[in-house]
Amino acid sequence: MATPTRTKHVLNGSLGELLVDVHAAGRDSPRPAIVVVHGFKGFKDWGMFPPLAERLARAGFATVTFNLSGSGVDDAGEFVWPDRFGRNTFSAELHDLEVVMDALVRGRLGVTPPSAVGVVGHSRGGGIAVLHAAGDRRVQALVTWAAISSVERWSPREVAEWREKGVKEIVNARTGQRLPLFTDVLDEVERNATGSLDILGAATRLQIPWFIAHGTADESVSHLEAEALRAASPMATTRLVSLEGAGHTFGAGHPWEPQRHDTPELRRVFDLTLAWFAAHLG
Repeated sequence: MATPTRTKHVLNGSLGELLVDVHAAGRDSPRPAIVVVHGFKGFKDWGMFPPLAERLARAGFATVTFNLSGSGVDDAGEFVWPDRFGRNTFSAELHDLEVVMDALVRGRLGVTPPSAVGVVGHSRGGGIAVLHAAGDRRVQALVTWAAISSVERWSPREVAEWREKGVKEIVNARTGQRLPLFTDVLDEVERNATGSLDILGAATRLQIPWFIAHGTADESVSHLEAEALRAASPMATTRLVSLEGAGHTFGAGHPWEPQRHDTPELRRVFDLTLAWFAAHLG
């Protein structure tokens, strides 16, 4: 197997440019591809995602990572577009994923159109992956890590304060930046939480192999949400693995430091993810 290389691409997303990286060890013949979807306040180069992309590419998968257009993050990993972040919505992220998927299967990302496609999503990106996979027959296998089971993430008190101020302040723990979150996403959730954005409803419609990984000590998304996803999904095609004592990122952090962040829990998630795609994407 050749050494993987990375190419960079720019697509038009919902709120601006989509910055896309493609990791592949070969580009001239069809091979399975995997699209990676980051979560809230995440980005393609956060912590564990580059090592994951490298691992998958070395195993023969063309691996696509990208910054959602509403992430607000540039190619250097800096939050430089706070207004995009503030206006981001779930439907904007779904559209972004559709744009990336279309470009991939049409051979517009520097690799031959893939022989099969899988999607892996983390946290909010896991919820987006479920919603997308339920409606896109091109997706043949799904993996979610610490995925949300509902788009309704805020208490009535938080919603009332948000409505009163017109903006909710989000603090980036890594940089200390205070990022605005306007009511666009709140408006959308109130309209569509039980319709087009119903993650559990989408889970019931999935007809593809789905692997769910979730830490029992997840501090951001309760393990109960993994149990809800598992209960909603077809029993025969879904597997839930609960990682005892693992947190939301399975020990990973940013900037990536292998000595600290390459934990047994994260290695197990990587191994199980690779095995799942190898078994179901051919």
